[in-house]
Amino acid sequence: MEKEFNYLVDQFADLQVLRYEVPGFEELSLKQKLLLYHLSEAALMGRDILYDQNCRYNLRIRRTLEAIYIHYDGDRSCADFQALEVYLKRVWFANGIHHHYAEDKFIPAFSADYFKQLLSSVSPEYLPLVDDETPETLFGKLYPIMFDKNVMPKRTVQSGDVDWVQSSANNYYGGGISQTEVESFYGKMKIDSPSDVPVSFGLNSRLVKENGTIKEKVWKVGGLYTKAIEPIVAELEKAAKYAENERQKDIIETLVSYYKSGDLKTFDAYSILWVEDTASEVDFVNGFIETYGDPLGLKASWESVVDFQNHPATERTKVISSNAQWFEDHSPVDNRFKKKKVKGVSAKVITVAMLGGDCYPSTPIGINLPNADWIRKDYGSKSVTIENIMQAYDKAAQGSGFSEEFVWSGAERDLIKKYGFVTDILHTDLHECLGHGSGQLLAGVDSDSLKAYASTLEEARADLFGLYYLADPKMKELGLVPDAEAFKAGYYKYMMNGLMTQLVRIELGKNVEEAHMRNRQLIAKWVYEQGKTEHVVEWRKKNGKNYVVINDYLRLRELFGQLLAEVQRIKSEGDYEAGRQLVETYGVRIDLELHKEVKERYEKLHLSPYKGFVNPVMRLMKDASETIVDVKLDYTESYTEQMLRYSKEYSYLPVIND
Repeated sequence: MEKEFNYLVDQFADLQVLRYEVPGFEELSLKQKLLLYHLSEAALMGRDILYDQNCRYNLRIRRTLEAIYIHYDGDRSCADFQALEVYLKRVWFANGIHHHYAEDKFIPAFSADYFKQLLSSVSPEYLPLVDDETPETLFGKLYPIMFDKNVMPKRTVQSGDVDWVQSSANNYYGGGISQTEVESFYGKMKIDSPSDVPVSFGLNSRLVKENGTIKEKVWKVGGLYTKAIEPIVAELEKAAKYAENERQKDIIETLVSYYKSGDLKTFDAYSILWVEDTASEVDFVNGFIETYGDPLGLKASWESVVDFQNHPATERTKVISSNAQWFEDHSPVDNRFKKKKVKGVSAKVITVAMLGGDCYPSTPIGINLPNADWIRKDYGSKSVTIENIMQAYDKAAQGSGFSEEFVWSGAERDLIKKYGFVTDILHTDLHECLGHGSGQLLAGVDSDSLKAYASTLEEARADLFGLYYLADPKMKELGLVPDAEAFKAGYYKYMMNGLMTQLVRIELGKNVEEAHMRNRQLIAKWVYEQGKTEHVVEWRKKNGKNYVVINDYLRLRELFGQLLAEVQRIKSEGDYEAGRQLVETYGVRIDLELHKEVKERYEKLHLSPYKGFVNPVMRLMKDASETIVDVKLDYTESYTEQMLRYSKEYSYLPVIND
């Protein structure tokens, strides 16, 4: 009898750590496994980069906590030490001292005096001391960063009448540089370098001011983060030897060239090669990609995903991508903003084998790249749905009591039980395969014109595209849903989450900050308000509790279409003010009483609102002559074991990276 897979690894604070299976790995060839192995090693080697990008003190704090955790020989059973262990686990999960989703700094539950005592009890040789520092001076530097809630309170600020750059704790910009100076610096670069194939200025650098002069410190070999980038490059070069074909080898070698030069034109060349490769079984993302963490949406965090194709499930996305032009033509947006000819939309379902950087431990369930609008327009985009991650989420959620607590009635629960996972997968497919790749900018519109609101609006555009088509008869015609009523499960889950249940992820009294959460609330609140007089969606009470009820699913679809048309217009025309109004009006603020209620109901279920993953361990199997004969996956490593091992084996950067 096959042993049941144990998904749950650890649970603490508001977090649950799971493991994911990698079905099909054993059937791959040895060459493919070795390709995956070296790409996976490269995926783990950039870990320190993300810590430093998130906040300049993160590496020092992580290494200090790890030194205490490993070497402290005092009482580990006391409440203070257990609180330190939880704090360290949270730092690992968030890749720093700010919540991975809510962006706020989390404060230790142990006292500063206790922390000082622990520092003095550990031999200085284990602590990340710099120059003539002592444990006492280290404490003095770390105390305000860790314990003062007013110091570096938020990793990324993207709202309010403040200087977003100077108010953000992340490390994308040097001290003393203002938002106005950043916008002026990159604005001038765009003016000086006009092109219909513009590079993504600022994507791979820190902007600093030195002796009154503003300049970039590029993340590359020989530049900033070189000590981590060099081993990444070395593993990519090893991976190239096992490439499945010449195109894949060219992709890897072009990425290596980009890492060595830091030239963003080379990054574009790599992106074009990557998006055009639809034949390779193994695939990967590695580099400075997504800009969600930058207050101005310019600079990219480091991330990596290593995967191979799930062929049976990919048949579904092939149906979607092969009909991309039909979806574009029948979209409810203005014809001016539609692509006359959809190019290069490739879509597949993947099985992820390793996660790294900004995709670990918390990971996306779908990816659509490249981000450059001109590449999307001229060469297309590559979309993936990560089904083994979605499967792990679904399995871990079964029997939790969540539906019984928050879903209005048995009718909706039956719909969700029957069609919930199917519509989740399909919505992700539509979001990634078509939503992100749909529409076009009008001539002369700057792709950065929506600034900090760009990420939220782009996610809203893709979500709305998926929601609109989820209910289209075309889904049944194409065989993508088993029943024409299936979309109702997806609609109910989306509205319940956007209006209510995602609030469990936010600290009481705070606003919504993260782009994906803002997007979901924006959509749900906008359609609720627009359909209020018709009672399309309404709040009802039962036993003193609030529930979301959908009365008219087809009218709800029409409202999704109306909002999609407006969001596409905003993006296509670069209408910053309309975008700002939409996000600030519907996506940011929370009703305090509803927030209290939702959190109280959720806490009674003893669930964790956030989930992330440990990776499997890839082990090289050798024969008596030390020849590699196989690569095996080991799923037994615990969360703490994995994090400590990664810090030991993949820690390349100094604690200060200037």
